[in-house]
Amino acid sequence: MLNPGVETLPREKLDMLQIERLRATLRNAYDHVPLHRARLDAAGFRPGDLRSLDDVAHLPFTLKSDLRDHYPFGLFARPVAQLARLHASSGTTGKATVVGYTRGDLDRWADLMARSLACAGVRRGDVLHNAYGYGLFTGGLGAHDGAERLGAVVVPMSGGSTERQVALITDFGARVLCSTPSYALAIAEVAERQGVDLRASALAIGIFGAEPWSAAMRKEIEERLGLLAIDIYGLSEIMGPGVACECRLQNGLHGWEDHFLFEVIDPDSGRALPDGEAGELVITTLTKEALPLLRYRTRDVTRLVAERCDCGRTHRRILRITGRNDDMLIIRGVNVYPSQIEAVLVGRPGVAPHYLIVVERRGALDHVRLEVEALPGVDVDSHDAMARDVAHCMKSLVGISTDVTVMPPGAIPRSTGKAVRVRDLRPKATDGVPATPGDDRRG
Repeated sequence: MLNPGVETLPREKLDMLQIERLRATLRNAYDHVPLHRARLDAAGFRPGDLRSLDDVAHLPFTLKSDLRDHYPFGLFARPVAQLARLHASSGTTGKATVVGYTRGDLDRWADLMARSLACAGVRRGDVLHNAYGYGLFTGGLGAHDGAERLGAVVVPMSGGSTERQVALITDFGARVLCSTPSYALAIAEVAERQGVDLRASALAIGIFGAEPWSAAMRKEIEERLGLLAIDIYGLSEIMGPGVACECRLQNGLHGWEDHFLFEVIDPDSGRALPDGEAGELVITTLTKEALPLLRYRTRDVTRLVAERCDCGRTHRRILRITGRNDDMLIIRGVNVYPSQIEAVLVGRPGVAPHYLIVVERRGALDHVRLEVEALPGVDVDSHDAMARDVAHCMKSLVGISTDVTVMPPGAIPRSTGKAVRVRDLRPKATDGVPATPGDDRRG
């Protein structure tokens, strides 16, 4: 462990630390962010009213739309001139969400990323190949700063130029790969096409995040790259990567509770749910100076586990993110997450782990077209039988009817960042009637 004194804190001491830091966060938000002050006043709650962690239920939620509505700096608790860095989302579905960091915020972020990498098994002196995108996306620089803080040797490759990625991984003897899980499979695919066996390389650990991925995809990555695939979690709004990370036991992500307060709520009622029950993850920052967030609704669906991990860490674990509330598709009354479809596809005979879900409205009914790829070397004459097999599995295991098209290898566009898994072409809401959003969803 990088910091065993903190990572193994007894539960009662961890709770006391959270209360102390939550009071400071409330004071920071109340004094410096008009939106938080107005909402706390409306709720009749002042920073000094906090007596226990149970009181967090009295605090108002913060939504992603709040950051967009107050674009660019309306939720900052510090003047821009006092910041050290700005990051932002791509803004593909509207205005970008802008996040700011003080020098202290960046130091804490690097510390938490270093802690996360060490938790995953990264060691000082390891060559770490960083294929997360650099720039406004927090993944690249977050992993970079954390790896340097830990003492690893960083290869700042970013995304793209996949053939060169393969060459540098082998030439530099990288022990660690950081990327999105979908791009890790793209790297494996290119390596196989080049005749390079990355399973024989020095790669031992992969740290993958920024998009939900299934257990089946984890198995596929591990088999094709010959490494231990570790899940890492974070959001730009909260900090970036390093909010939580799996240890080598792969039994849930250790959420760093000395810096974040985690809850799971019923997404409809907002009621807090007990540990072990599935719902929407809500996070309150405890040490952020520039952008304190109170009860931020992540839209990520998961469960919390409070039991001490066999690795000895005491912080609550966040179980694998199964999807997002806003990624859920309602197909003829059936609730479907892209991760459910992925779990059926990955590992099926002859089927590559690349797919696209296209949802359309035909007349009054929803229609789903599923495009999947065949693995290299699969006979074209078998594509129709594969399509029927996938359609049957979708109906029996997921509960939806699909038109399946099996595409040749490489036909579905690859992404160096977050993979686009869903195109929802149904009309948006009109005349007050709700409809599923029509923008591209990112897995």
